[in-house]
Amino acid sequence: MRTLTFVVGTGRSGSTALSASSNAHPDVLSLNELLSSVQSRGFPKGLLGGGEFWRLLADPNPQFESMIRSGVPMPEFVYTRRPGRFATQTTGIPALSLMVLPHLTDDPDGLFDELEKQVCRWPDRTAAGHYEALFDLLCARFGRTAVVERSGYSTERVPLLRRVFPRARFVHLFRDGPDCALSMSRHTGYRLILLLREILARTGAERPDDLTQDQIRSLPPELASLLAERFDPALVLDSDLPLTRFGALWSELIARGVDHLSDVPAPMRTTLAYEDLLDEPRKELTRLADFIGVEPLPQWLDVASARLDGSRRGTSQRLPTAELAALRECCAPGARALAGGEG
Repeated sequence: MRTLTFVVGTGRSGSTALSASSNAHPDVLSLNELLSSVQSRGFPKGLLGGGEFWRLLADPNPQFESMIRSGVPMPEFVYTRRPGRFATQTTGIPALSLMVLPHLTDDPDGLFDELEKQVCRWPDRTAAGHYEALFDLLCARFGRTAVVERSGYSTERVPLLRRVFPRARFVHLFRDGPDCALSMSRHTGYRLILLLREILARTGAERPDDLTQDQIRSLPPELASLLAERFDPALVLDSDLPLTRFGALWSELIARGVDHLSDVPAPMRTTLAYEDLLDEPRKELTRLADFIGVEPLPQWLDVASARLDGSRRGTSQRLPTAELAALRECCAPGARALAGGEG
């Protein structure tokens, strides 16, 4: 029986390397950043025809398109590094093509066309039913038996995923707080996340898509400009975003993620520390394989272990003493949550 596992976490925690390791297993269908690609709009209520479901996968992600157009793409945008017939400036890049399909094949455009022909003919189903059918289709296409979806910045989606996929398993992947926060501070996506969170805090809106024109006009020009189809990349790259804000973000995401995952039945969840993965890769990868329901094949363990890069460990230790101390203080609530103490 096919299994379904979601690897959730803050992001910037070794999750991209873990996706690559999972993808190297002959029985694992590794869906890289599927949730990030479709986001909340990918799970509407009610019944959908096959064509309607396909549009959720094929319509470009507006925020990601804006980042590409503005010259601040995320490194996770695999398609733009090996471009095919889709482009932001002309057709728009389908959400499914930007990060998911290039992770599965060297011919993402061909796989896109193949899926479109089949999915558009599907009968009415719930979004959950369509996703399950898509997972089955891709597993049959690639000869896999276990689905592993991994998206960064995904701890908040645990309640939604539990509701939509009640039989799914969860792996909470996390990394040392100061190291993770420092990595976030250097990543265009997380810098934009902090700025968008500031916009929501100032306006009271729940999502950028919900903002009214009056709310946008109330914002400082440098924040309002980020909501345009194209914006000055300096607004993201050069904004004064203290490292401690990323530490606080890490703590918030960790604490909320631990809380959400505590509601998942114990046999359906596990944790994976990035540092443990670096220290004992074969042991941790074997435990991961057992959890997701595949064999820890010796050849796979060799390949997957070789793909782990320990050079990012301890990067925060090179910060000035006072800056590191302030960052550790901001990360302390998240560390306590991970340890099972008061968050």
